[in-house]
Amino acid sequence: MKNTDALLLVMVMGGVIFLCRALPFLLFRENKNNDGVIEKSKGQKTFLSFVEKIVPPVAMTVLAFNFMTSPIKENPQDGITIFAASGITALIYLLRRNPLLSIFGGTAVYIILERIALW
Repeated sequence: MKNTDALLLVMVMGGVIFLCRALPFLLFRENKNNDGVIEKSKGQKTFLSFVEKIVPPVAMTVLAFNFMTSPIKENPQDGITIFAASGITALIYLLRRNPLLSIFGGTAVYIILERIALW
């Protein structure tokens, strides 16, 4: 690879990263009237409320399935520990409604089960 190719690649990647960072500010900017009062259009309010409600659970679901399927494909015996830890995580969340506590609890169960499985 030549230096010019590497420079071009870095420039393109930098431009993509910049657009990814700037795009939300460009798409979701607020309109100010002459009095300085922030106004949002009805369509923008509807879209933002939809995004705020739907995107976090969808993102967490995709991450959870990605986490659970990769190790199971490589070693099917790991499925028991993964599903047990996932179940404990869900149970703790349903009982306490505390995401941090459920994540730590599920992680602890997973680590303990993995250590037991290594014996």
